Amino acid sequence: MKPIYLDYNATTPIAKEAAQAMTPFLNEHFGNPSSSHPYGMAAKQAVDTARAQTARLLGCQVSEVIFTSGGTESNNYALKGAALARRERGNHIITSTVEHPAVSEVVKWLETQGFRITFLPVNPYGMVDPGDLEREITPQTILVSVMHANNEVGTLQPVARLTEIAHRVGALMHSDAAQSAGKIAVNVDQLGVDLLSIAGHKLYAPKGIGALYVREGVELARQLHGAGQEGGRRPGTENVLEIVGLGKACQLAYSGLERNTAHMQSMRDRLHLALQQNLGAEVVRMNGHPEERLPNTLSLSFRAVEANKLLAEIGDRVAASAGAACHTDRVEVSSVLQAMGVPTEWAMGTVRFSVGRETTGDEIDQAVEVICQAIK
Repeated sequence: MKPIYLDYNATTPIAKEAAQAMTPFLNEHFGNPSSSHPYGMAAKQAVDTARAQTARLLGCQVSEVIFTSGGTESNNYALKGAALARRERGNHIITSTVEHPAVSEVVKWLETQGFRITFLPVNPYGMVDPGDLEREITPQTILVSVMHANNEVGTLQPVARLTEIAHRVGALMHSDAAQSAGKIAVNVDQLGVDLLSIAGHKLYAPKGIGALYVREGVELARQLHGAGQEGGRRPGTENVLEIVGLGKACQLAYSGLERNTAHMQSMRDRLHLALQQNLGAEVVRMNGHPEERLPNTLSLSFRAVEANKLLAEIGDRVAASAGAACHTDRVEVSSVLQAMGVPTEWAMGTVRFSVGRETTGDEIDQAVEVICQAIK
């Protein structure tokens, strides 16, 4: 038997409907979308359809969607493109201490290029205080980047409020929505953002495909140079096969959002309640905001337990991710847990469980039994 999969924040399987939509583009529809003959026209129509499906999920115009190779490229293009295009009006960039490396490593590189970076702290729930942004922002601030939802603990950030503050000084607002898209509503107008990144493999599309929303009128410095694909903003022959998969996955996410959100939250809470009842508050504690978090994400710390040893013990029966790694001479705690101030005795035993659309109650009950037996 395969292990019960509770690591959907790491990656999701490709939705059957997305795989079926992709199949004709493996052999039959192999044309280049830039070609004017029927083979190319079929491919172009498929890309146009996928762009419309993606735009609908995000609540934006079709022309505002750029297809990329994934969340990392989307974040790189957004941050580097905005910073380099706007450096004449300022050099200050603000982000948070709990960003994914696809953002934090980019701003660290920008710092080597003469930009000044400010990292906003988070509270014990992992949430940025808009008041901190108000205190740090200046007329020289050109870009603010704060994720929509944290990949480790699931905490949702007050992006709409942060956007209001950023726009007061004319700064652009970017949000990494790789973890939130498809799990909760992600509407760019409601959030007010200028730039937003998504990753296909987090919402039941293939790995290696993503998208960047760029609000109309926002200029980005090119990161790749070549031909005129993606409105001249991202050159290279389109990855039609995976673009089709992303489009179909976005369509499924949009149509089933309310149902899927409710199901995932039910499975998450079932897991949490059962572990809490079996192990007690002196053994297990939750990380992240109790309410303002992703419906599928449960970050738990088991007191004085080593997360990597726990996962090694249960790994053949339950698949999850560790938030810390213990070595003979040190404990490596994730930067997110450090920023939240989680005490080491708890942080060392942190495991992220993330459920999906297909997770069943029976799977949750079996996982609880396995986890509790291993902890005890």
